Amino acid sequence: MRIHGITVRAAALAAALTLTPLAAASTAVAGDEENYGNHHRPGRVTVSPSTVSPGGEVTLRVDVCRGKEAVGFSEAFAGDAWFGPSADRGELYAEARIRSDAEPRQYEIKVDCKDKENRHARGTVTVVHHKQRPHAPVSAGGGGTAEGAAEAGSAGPGTSQAVIGGALVSAAVLAFASHRVRRGRRTD
Repeated sequence: MRIHGITVRAAALAAALTLTPLAAASTAVAGDEENYGNHHRPGRVTVSPSTVSPGGEVTLRVDVCRGKEAVGFSEAFAGDAWFGPSADRGELYAEARIRSDAEPRQYEIKVDCKDKENRHARGTVTVVHHKQRPHAPVSAGGGGTAEGAAEAGSAGPGTSQAVIGGALVSAAVLAFASHRVRRGRRTD
């Protein structure tokens, strides 16, 4: 009987640990909606390429604007980025040149839509200075590509992956506990 009590407590703890991140995530989403009130939530600026050298060009796209014009601003840009309708998609499109004296760091991009709702979009662009690529063989292999692979994998798991992992752990705890309870009944 003592094992059964421990099993029930373990199952309750596993359920609580699984449901806590879900409750926190739903609270955060509700809080975001309250912060904007009657205003629209900001859209997202898609930047390609997202990492660029000083003097380079980036392509910007926004899909939150309802009108046919928008203007984008960033400390990284040599001037304002004026958006117009994209020929291939139903979004607004612009090109922007990065200042030649831009420091290597991440810059925020703000876009103001020229529509009745005064919508906004935000994004980022990262300015980097060129690194010398090795000309001789290196121990990393691939001519220095290991450096880019290490940077790409540093983001870590997202919220959905953490919730799925928690659910799997909870299921494993419940399976183990039920196995122990059944095994305990057979020996009595």
